[in-house]
Amino acid sequence: MAKMNVKLQDLQDLYVEQLRDLYSAENQIDRALPLMAEAATDPDLKQSFLDHQVQTQEQIGRLEGIFQTLGQDPGGHTCKAMQGIVAEGEDMIQERAASAVKDAGLIASAQRIEHYEITGYGTVATYADVLGLDEQASILRTTLEEERQTDERLTLAAQQINVEAAES
Repeated sequence: MAKMNVKLQDLQDLYVEQLRDLYSAENQIDRALPLMAEAATDPDLKQSFLDHQVQTQEQIGRLEGIFQTLGQDPGGHTCKAMQGIVAEGEDMIQERAASAVKDAGLIASAQRIEHYEITGYGTVATYADVLGLDEQASILRTTLEEERQTDERLTLAAQQINVEAAES
């Protein structure tokens, strides 16, 4: 039988651990977005990646504020899921493909990132609600809404780029 992990004794512990996961993920994304922007050929897609990097840096700042309020260190955790998603995005960056096909692949990679973030922020916002951390829940929902908007922006870009990719 597996030994119980006593590090996570209650929902507060899980909340902090999930915040650390998102903090790690956001920092990985912050490093990946300029590479994705550089690899993109569609000017709107390129700008979308650059805009999202600025937003990602704001989101990192929000998380750091939450950690400060909690009296916790944001470090010490690596988001392994985001490592894998980013690695797949890096593979797409290196792929030899027609421009529109590569852009379509970059969008797919970016949407995987967004969907992970949407899930993560939805979860921690709910935990914050249950824990009575209303201000933190509101901050987390702001980020959640930004992630949803980014996903929608990528979907709109994909509608055009996917057609171009099919024609190439």
